[in-house]
Amino acid sequence: MEFLLGSIYVILLIGIYFLPSIVAARRKHVNFTAIFILNLFLGFTLFGWVFALIWAVYNSTAVQSGPKKKK
Repeated sequence: MEFLLGSIYVILLIGIYFLPSIVAARRKHVNFTAIFILNLFLGFTLFGWVFALIWAVYNSTAVQSGPKKKK
């Protein structure tokens, strides 16, 4: 029973740790690979984790649209 609870705890912590990467993957973010690498290597710091989460939530399609053409 303790092994099962410990396993659930570890899986939950891994899910929280990789939450920015999960959000980026679900939103099909164009910079998913960069967000994942940032999350993997700097996610243990609060700054790296929060930055990756904000980047994952940021709407990347607005950046992709480019300049508007005049009529």
